[in-house]
Amino acid sequence: MESQEKVEEVIDASLKDSRVFVERSDKFGELEQSGYGERDGKKLALKDYEALYLIHSKRLRLKDEKGREVSFQSFSEASQKRSRDAWTKFIIYRDLRSRGYVVKEGFGFGTDLRVYERGDFPDKAAKFVVFALDEGEKRKVEEVGESVRQIIRMGKEAIVAVIERRGEVIYYRVGRANFRR
Repeated sequence: MESQEKVEEVIDASLKDSRVFVERSDKFGELEQSGYGERDGKKLALKDYEALYLIHSKRLRLKDEKGREVSFQSFSEASQKRSRDAWTKFIIYRDLRSRGYVVKEGFGFGTDLRVYERGDFPDKAAKFVVFALDEGEKRKVEEVGESVRQIIRMGKEAIVAVIERRGEVIYYRVGRANFRR
C-alpha cells in the first residue's frame, strides 16, 4: 500500500557573505508562491528568519562557501551577531507561519513584519503589520504610539507581539483609540 502523505524535498541553499541563497531555479516558484524570499538576479535570497524557519522545519539544508552544512544553532548565533532582533523575528515568524500566515519583511518600524491574511498572498496587500516587544524591554509609549499611527495611516492593522521569556508570543491588536494625542 502506497503512502498518500506528501514528502517535501529538502532544498539546498548556500551561505555567501552572510546571505542565504537558493540557486536552483526550479525551486524559486515553489518558495516564492509560498511567500519566501526575494529574487536577486538568478538566485532567491532568503532573510535570516526565513532561512532559520526552513532549517528548523527541516525543509532547507544550508551549506557554507566550503560546502559544509551549517547547523540551525550556528546560523542562529551568526544571525544574532549581525542583528540584535534576529531571534525575536524568528520566534514571531515561526509562530505566524505555523498558524498559516505568509510573513514578509516590514516597513522599518524596528522589529516589524508584514502579515498577509490567509489566502491573500500574493494577490492582495498585507493586512497587518506586527512589531515586537520582548518581555521586559523598555520602550517609550510615544515611540510605540507613533509606529501605530504610521501603520494605521498606511491602511494596515497594527499588532504588537510580546515575546515572553519562555518564547511564547502574545498578540495585541492596537488601534487609534489606544494612542490619541
